[in-house]
Amino acid sequence: MKTIYTSIQFLPRLATVLLLLLVTVHCQPVHSENRRGDTPAVEKDQEIMLALLLDTSNSMDGLIEQAKSQLWKVVNELAAAKCADGARPSIKIALYEYGNDNLSPNEGYVRQVSGLTDDLDLISEKLFALTTNGGEEYCGKVILTSLHQLVWSESAADLKLIFIAGNEPFTQGPVSFRQSCALAKEKGVVINTIFCGSFDEGANTSWQSGATITGGTYMSIAQNEKTVYIPSPYDEKIDALNDQLNDTYIYYGSSGKSKKAAQIAQDNNAESYGQSNKAERAISKSTHVYKNSTWDLVDAAKDDSKAIEKAKTEELPDEMKSMNVEQRKSYIKQKSTERQQIQTEIQELSKKRQEYIAKQAKQSGEAGMLDASMIEAIKKQATAKKLRWQ
Repeated sequence: MKTIYTSIQFLPRLATVLLLLLVTVHCQPVHSENRRGDTPAVEKDQEIMLALLLDTSNSMDGLIEQAKSQLWKVVNELAAAKCADGARPSIKIALYEYGNDNLSPNEGYVRQVSGLTDDLDLISEKLFALTTNGGEEYCGKVILTSLHQLVWSESAADLKLIFIAGNEPFTQGPVSFRQSCALAKEKGVVINTIFCGSFDEGANTSWQSGATITGGTYMSIAQNEKTVYIPSPYDEKIDALNDQLNDTYIYYGSSGKSKKAAQIAQDNNAESYGQSNKAERAISKSTHVYKNSTWDLVDAAKDDSKAIEKAKTEELPDEMKSMNVEQRKSYIKQKSTERQQIQTEIQELSKKRQEYIAKQAKQSGEAGMLDASMIEAIKKQATAKKLRWQ
């Protein structure tokens, strides 16, 4: 794949790149040519596996803030992706931090914050818990660690990406970045790099080289720029629908009640950046990528027809404890119908909202074009595996 070199002067869309490049997309089915070369065979379980590696040293507060504030906008972009046959992809995200003096020196100041997961509330929680301190930024080490710790697919049909951001020379540490990138290339993993500083400085300190080895994208950003949100006349209505949507989540299991509380907590975290950002999260929750079958009976019943029967009475909400199995099924079916209706309404408002924001961004000039150029770079990498956004 041709390497794309992009110089980015502002950070408001940083996390759009960061987290768009930090997901696993799972598509069923995708067509590929069979051995005879006549009728296309079905390639099931196609994935895009990506890991986000964030520098959490002292100077990276702006970087972390942007990752937090742009998470749900990025998820929404991913939710719009399609596989070759038109199927919608699911999403998994992995997260690492490095360069923080609070991390173990024996591990090269590297920590896996989260393995690949489709639990988006968990990723939000982990992002908001990140703090900066120190430190010693070893790019080669964190790349190598993620290559070894994550279970990377061996299928040539899958797109595997690492996205690393930081501001110290790419050459620091006990592990050569060339060694790590060579292993990545061997595994079919593409390294994408973001240098927090000037384009030339990043190029001169080997960030560009790190991307070049695997055919990835090199970018430079100003990490302390603030995200600019464009309020829309639809945000307040989406916010109200989000509250209704939350009422359709029925917890179960030993961790169900705490996971339900975490859902509300991440709503609040999103709202800490304003109503527009909370609207982005609500839109994410209206898509197929927001799945919670491990603690929500509505989602669980879609995956397992016996889930409602298996649920322990003592681990259900109070309003369900006195219900028999048939009453529980009827109740969950009712909540499922309500959820679909609310999600549909949010999606309809989302389309109007995006049209409004696109018009406002076009009028403001530079910001919209910058965002489009970054998204274009990401999509070019995805097209190699037949993923599309139309």
